[in-house]
Amino acid sequence: MADLLEMRNIHKVYPNGTKANQGVSFSVRQGEIHALVGENGAGKSTLMKILFGLESPTEGDIFYRGDKVVLKSPKDAIKYEIGMVHQHFMLVPSFTVAQNIVLGSEPTKGVLSDHQKAIAETQRLIQEFGLKVDPNAKVENISVGLKQRVEILKVLYRGARLIILDEPTAVLTPQETDELFQSLKKLVSQGYTIIFITHKLNEVMEISDRITVLRAGKTISTLITSETSKEEISRLMVGRDVLLRVEKQPAKPKETVLSLDEVSYVSETGKQVLNDISFQVRAGEIFGIAGVEGNGQTELIEVITGFRKNFKGRITFLSQDLAGKSIEEIRNIGIGHIPEDRQTRGACLTSSIKENLILDLYRDKSFRRGLFLNQKKINEHADKLIQEFDIRTQSRDTLAGALSGGNIQKIVVAREISKNPKLLIAAQPTRGVDIGSIEFIHKEIVKKRDEGAAVLLVSAELSEVMSLSDRIGVLYNGELAVILENSESLTEEEIGFYMLGVKKQEKRASAT
Repeated sequence: MADLLEMRNIHKVYPNGTKANQGVSFSVRQGEIHALVGENGAGKSTLMKILFGLESPTEGDIFYRGDKVVLKSPKDAIKYEIGMVHQHFMLVPSFTVAQNIVLGSEPTKGVLSDHQKAIAETQRLIQEFGLKVDPNAKVENISVGLKQRVEILKVLYRGARLIILDEPTAVLTPQETDELFQSLKKLVSQGYTIIFITHKLNEVMEISDRITVLRAGKTISTLITSETSKEEISRLMVGRDVLLRVEKQPAKPKETVLSLDEVSYVSETGKQVLNDISFQVRAGEIFGIAGVEGNGQTELIEVITGFRKNFKGRITFLSQDLAGKSIEEIRNIGIGHIPEDRQTRGACLTSSIKENLILDLYRDKSFRRGLFLNQKKINEHADKLIQEFDIRTQSRDTLAGALSGGNIQKIVVAREISKNPKLLIAAQPTRGVDIGSIEFIHKEIVKKRDEGAAVLLVSAELSEVMSLSDRIGVLYNGELAVILENSESLTEEEIGFYMLGVKKQEKRASAT
């Protein structure tokens, strides 16, 4: 089969000397789903930005349908039938589905936009591709899965035949992911071509025809999916064997460390964000919170850690009431917190790596010499964590803001785990981190559990919640829909029904 797209010897060097792509060659055949995988910083995003005209290559050529093309802007890419659905949706919430789909390319009647024609065009696309969504619904009122469909319909409306999907399942439930995959298979059956960027190897194996692996800005291999395995792909991505499944013994929970009793919270805008939440986390267990992002997870963590006040109900840590305590007081009594927003709440970007690694610890006598900081001990501590957590840097004195997002996350995780907290709150602990470091972070979280710490895990990755957790609570629309014991018989599909609000457990007499 002839190549629809060929990118030859692509180099991208930024003004600061960073080599994002180094001689990458990448080809896609018409009518296939081609997965593009690699660690954080492997060069996937840069390569796709070049293909969609958002970046210009330093060197190299692009061929589309056999002809050499120059893509200086997304407008050029669209002209050559290339469309891109970004990981973070680019929709106007207050507009209808139809208005979003035609935005910037509206059909007209005379000098005015033709709204009825926009709806008719949207209906035609929906019927043709089976991407069911109400054209008249406001985007702010539809589910994440339906927003994904709107984004795909947008690129189809603009005539795309080659569609780039960047982490398309990042915020979807298992059921929504299945529906997306059915839609992609239908598109491919009609001659469309998909480039599928993801870090979820289960999905790579399920949906793709071929796989290209990038590592450190270079093409490592292109594989036929049916002839490879998750283990081989991860080895090519990282350059070594990776343990894909968390190995852990059954939990041996002890005393209750964290307890929430009928906790509710109303946001500044008057919205009921949390409603009557009750659960306990015990020493020696990992309690995972699953749910589609935006269902109260962020507010729940911020209420527990002191970032949000004026909640109703009771929160206790080792029988201490947390109401009224400051963020600093909460951290100093033995609670570690890996926040989901690493750049604003996890790290100080204008401070060095070593300074970030002792935030909250600089008063500790082990890092002081009388009234002064003990720089030798601080340096030794930093060097140890940099090595253990594979923080990629030239120096411990490098500013945190100069590092990649994944490396900033490693700093935060290293600091919080090294404090040996009695309760570790881990919110999206592996977001933006490469597969090798995910393996390490997972091992460290389980190690803390085995050492007797209580762990509250919140993750948008359902596979991560299921792999690590001993018990799982599902948040839906600000309510705890269910608490489940994790076991071999528990499936992602079952949890997905609670995530969608299809199923809900009856009120429990006990949330333990």
